[in-house]
Amino acid sequence: MSVALYTDRYELTMVQAALHSGKASRPCVFEVFTRSLPAGRRFGVLGGVDRVLEAVADFRFTPEQLDYLSSSKIVNDQTLEFLRGYRFQGNISGYREGEVYFPQSPVLTVEGTFADAVMLETVILSILNFDSAVASAGARMRIAAGERNLIEMGGRRVHEAAAVAAARAAYLVGFDGTSNLEAGMRYQIPTFGTSAHSFTLLHDDEDQAFESQLSALGNSTTLLVDTFDVERAVRKAVELTNGKLHAVRLDSGDLVTSAIEVRKLLDELGATGTQITVTSDLDEYTIAALAQAPVNNYGVGTSLVTGSGYPTAGFVYKLVAHHDGSQWVPVAKKSANKISRGGKKHAIRELSQGKASRELIGASGTGRELQVEYIKQGELVYKPTLGEARKHHNLAMNELPSSALRLSRGEPVIPTEFA
Repeated sequence: MSVALYTDRYELTMVQAALHSGKASRPCVFEVFTRSLPAGRRFGVLGGVDRVLEAVADFRFTPEQLDYLSSSKIVNDQTLEFLRGYRFQGNISGYREGEVYFPQSPVLTVEGTFADAVMLETVILSILNFDSAVASAGARMRIAAGERNLIEMGGRRVHEAAAVAAARAAYLVGFDGTSNLEAGMRYQIPTFGTSAHSFTLLHDDEDQAFESQLSALGNSTTLLVDTFDVERAVRKAVELTNGKLHAVRLDSGDLVTSAIEVRKLLDELGATGTQITVTSDLDEYTIAALAQAPVNNYGVGTSLVTGSGYPTAGFVYKLVAHHDGSQWVPVAKKSANKISRGGKKHAIRELSQGKASRELIGASGTGRELQVEYIKQGELVYKPTLGEARKHHNLAMNELPSSALRLSRGEPVIPTEFA
């Protein structure tokens, strides 16, 4: 599917004006970075690189799209002819997917002619800003959950395509699975799901609903026990399964108190192996508050897929250098509150005794190289699998100092310094 119109009109306006001025073919370097992390966040997590690489490959204009641009008089004939043959011919490099980043980290570098590279601005930012917001929130939830299971279940809270991307970003940072079947099929993510309150209400009474679910799905299912009376529902669930039920789910009320009471009741009834799953508008703070409660599994929806209060990572896509025919010229925006640094950047994560100590930008040094090559002269040279990205995320997180694990507000866990 072509994503060429997943863009803003001003990208084509700039291309048309650059073709007119003769600057469209000038070699340029664009970088993606964020000027700051969301308030109080100590690190961000880069998500969506795989989807960016797919979008670049699919960024071709179809005859139908060209007809629309022509009939709507959005571009002139010269620009239309350029778009007809458009295919990205430049280079793309950047941080590995799953890598942690900090203010000014050059997470993606796009090199090519001005017309080649500027065309990709909107689609790249739309992917990286959403996926990284979800990944960054999800990483904090993974920290709060410890070794307990985390399931992504926010598909009903965002656009249907965004739901699939959110499930992928959550799995990237350590979630154990998703409720989204498209994400399960597309990315081979484990899927989970049982029933909602509507299933209980469909039946003449709760007992009948439990009997029906157990008959169809067996004792490995999870029964939702808070539609009416939690204690009565738990007792019936244990009775119907002879104490062999996999799990019960709590979706309302004081989850800490309910989990403690349900665990005590399950144990008294002999269902010591039955797990407790909690849902209901969880975020990293409520998950942390449940740390001492006897909970086995968390289902997280709205907060995760909306970035837990920060639905965008705040990435920008800026021209940092162009070649004037004789040399590379660093360029940078200088407007108030939006100052950036010119020139192509090189990034290293410096380590001290195996732990990250600073993000060094702009010079060689001892430490871990952060950037890899993805596309060279328009051809894909490296595309990590989701499993590889998930593994790299674990490496990056394990390098962070222990202060990164705090959910309390604070400064970025390591400084970004320019050489």
